[in-house]
Amino acid sequence: MSGAVLLHAAGVGKRFGGFIALEAVDITLRPGERLGLIGPNGSGKSTFVNCISGDFAQHEGKVSLGGHALEGLKPHRRARLGLARTFQLPQPFASLSVLENVRVPLLFGADPAQATRRAMECLEQVEMAGKAEKLPRELTQVEQRRLELARAIALDPRLLIADEAMAGLSHAEIDQILALLLRLNTAGTAVIMIEHIMRAVTEFAERLVVFVAGRKIADGPPREVLAMQAVEDAYLGRQ
Repeated sequence: MSGAVLLHAAGVGKRFGGFIALEAVDITLRPGERLGLIGPNGSGKSTFVNCISGDFAQHEGKVSLGGHALEGLKPHRRARLGLARTFQLPQPFASLSVLENVRVPLLFGADPAQATRRAMECLEQVEMAGKAEKLPRELTQVEQRRLELARAIALDPRLLIADEAMAGLSHAEIDQILALLLRLNTAGTAVIMIEHIMRAVTEFAERLVVFVAGRKIADGPPREVLAMQAVEDAYLGRQ
């Protein structure tokens, strides 16, 4: 794996009035790395991701992707630099077909026929080509997650943030999404997985970061991190 830096977050913080949601978080990610981001509810995981993705335009600290500073860039500009994310609750365009949903981010400045070809490639990658003409409401829950992934990878991201991509899925469906994420990673996409399903995180991640009360308290190989007393205390409510 390359020693180059893909994502560099330095001193990232976020306040809501007097409440400190995130405090001086430093995280570096290498190209192609698989990072699991875990922590109790309200620990700052989603706040951190929202700072990285541009959903929170204002925050403390610096963030760069591939050497490009992200401060001041809206989410669609960050997407053009290679940053994509999925959401726990998929929000596809209800009146558009599955194929049309994936085409949307591809149409800006692109040939429509080329956009359609790329959209079909994405659907094939997530094993949804056979559902191309369906409407989102006709999809099962796991198919909705597959569509969300297809939309996220349409612009061929260097970094994919998978935010609770397996919440509410069965054991078998979790395995399906894990397999898709591993295939994307094998093809070169770095992945940050935010997940409460520990089996999924430990099977996927080669590195774990733990947040508690807006602070990063651990960062390292999963086996070592999960053995730390501070991490155990956080999950047992002793912090």
